[in-house]
Amino acid sequence: MSLKQQREQLVSETLLAIRALHRHATIDRDILKSTAEQLEKLAKRRDLFNFDEFALPSADQPLSTRYELQVGENQEHALYLQALLPGKTSVPHNHGTWVVVVAIEGEELNRVYRRTDDGSDPGQATLAVDREIVVRPGHPVLFLGDDIHSIHVVSDKPALHFHLYGRALETLTERLAFDLESGKVTRYNQTRWRPSTKV
Repeated sequence: MSLKQQREQLVSETLLAIRALHRHATIDRDILKSTAEQLEKLAKRRDLFNFDEFALPSADQPLSTRYELQVGENQEHALYLQALLPGKTSVPHNHGTWVVVVAIEGEELNRVYRRTDDGSDPGQATLAVDREIVVRPGHPVLFLGDDIHSIHVVSDKPALHFHLYGRALETLTERLAFDLESGKVTRYNQTRWRPSTKV
């Protein structure tokens, strides 16, 4: 069996186990913690998931490349692998679905925000940093649909991380991006989203 076939089989088996875990469960932080444990097993297969198999972007490209590993029927349980260069950041954003991020290699600082406005103006928001979480091997991060975060690769080393979403990224048309300076709220997919690389 080739490396590609092994990888596809293990991804399928992992997502099958996660779907079984979710089938009759309420999606809360406890179930997402169990989901992360399944992905952590996959992350240990460095023979299948590494920078040789999933290249970092070249110097003339954006600072990250997202690879689509598998998206389930009805565009659910979408697993991606993200290869990130030092300096990669994002604006604060939510997802509109649950997310689990598990590190294979490298670190990514996540700033998690809380809204300090009353939400009465859909085009404006004010945020404050609630906490910071460093995603690294053995230390995942879990988000529910309304959670707001930004990412920052502050290390001088690149990162390779799994991102598992409740729904495929291209379907998340309602997710929001937040400008910390102006307070402006926009649709993330309209202004920030780039299609994934297919594998």
